[in-house]
Amino acid sequence: MPDLNRFIDELRKAWRDEKSSALIYAATAEKEPDPRRRDIFLRMAAEEEKHAERWEKRLRELEADPGAYSETPPEIERRKALISRGSEAVVKTMEAAEASADGGYDTLAALAPTEEDRRAFRDAGTAERAHDRVLRDMEAEGGRPLSLLEGILGKERHVRGGGWIGQAVYGINDGLGAAFGVVSGVAGATHVNGAFVLLSGFASMVASALSMGSGAYLADKAQKEVHEAEMERERREIAEKPEEEEEELSLFYQLKGFTQVEADAMAARMAKNPEEMLKTLAHEELGLSEQAFPDPWRSALSATAATALGATIPVLPYLFATGVIALAISFVVSTLAHFAVGAAKVVVTGRVWWKSGLEMMLIGLGEAAITYGIGLLVAPLMGSR
Repeated sequence: MPDLNRFIDELRKAWRDEKSSALIYAATAEKEPDPRRRDIFLRMAAEEEKHAERWEKRLRELEADPGAYSETPPEIERRKALISRGSEAVVKTMEAAEASADGGYDTLAALAPTEEDRRAFRDAGTAERAHDRVLRDMEAEGGRPLSLLEGILGKERHVRGGGWIGQAVYGINDGLGAAFGVVSGVAGATHVNGAFVLLSGFASMVASALSMGSGAYLADKAQKEVHEAEMERERREIAEKPEEEEEELSLFYQLKGFTQVEADAMAARMAKNPEEMLKTLAHEELGLSEQAFPDPWRSALSATAATALGATIPVLPYLFATGVIALAISFVVSTLAHFAVGAAKVVVTGRVWWKSGLEMMLIGLGEAAITYGIGLLVAPLMGSR
């Protein structure tokens, strides 16, 4: 039963981690002068202790009773040293520990022998993510004005590259780069045979556009499905454990500066409207909101159209000219287009426009030179067939 043995080992480790976290939070609460933060530490200690009791009970059911919790002298010294550095050091350290514990519960859920176990570990993982977010909020409010200022400035200047604008810019870039490379390679291999260049160029345009469009659609659709699954899990937790979810919401409100009485009242009021409570918890606990997820169809259409537009640029000259003249026009137009697209990328990257344009132009020229050279090398092989 190697999987069961591993499950027991991982569960015993989770039990120890929860006991250790509970001790750290409780000891930190004793030294915390701020009543509001002290109460948060005590609540988190109680929740970690609750998890530990649950895992201990499960271990006994599996005839693997862990016995009384104890620490080695080095572990005790490390815990004391951490607490002596103050609550800010504890918050920073435990933030990483909570994130690690969330991953550990994913492992336990995969190893769990029963559906009840899997549900318990998913719930515990959600709680650890909530603790992680609480700790991050505590760290942000605990005397780090520079990081707070950077966060505000970042929000003011930030532009999401995952939206349709980003899809369009990168779609044009991909289409242009792919078609320019194909056209250059085929031109080198066929000694600028216009028919071959046109055929390969338009084939590249269609393939690139469909690939980018389908990729954008599937990526956004998968992201949206994950969001919906998380929302459904949170909805189930509100229905099954309303008191715990209400307490979590109260903690988040306290971290925003409300007193415990005010936070409890607001959480209780929110609990009367489960859908609003769901949206609030999803945002506070998981960082999710409906506005964070673009429409998959809009992303797909913008990516497809933009990629097709970009891929058309190197091919168009061959509709109006032939031979070396068409190649020269395609080279100049594509080079300028690479610079323009690179400069336009500042919409989603925030970089200096001319540096971004120059970088993209040099990449396009290098790509064209390589594919043209490959075409010249392949040309003799084509002639021998």
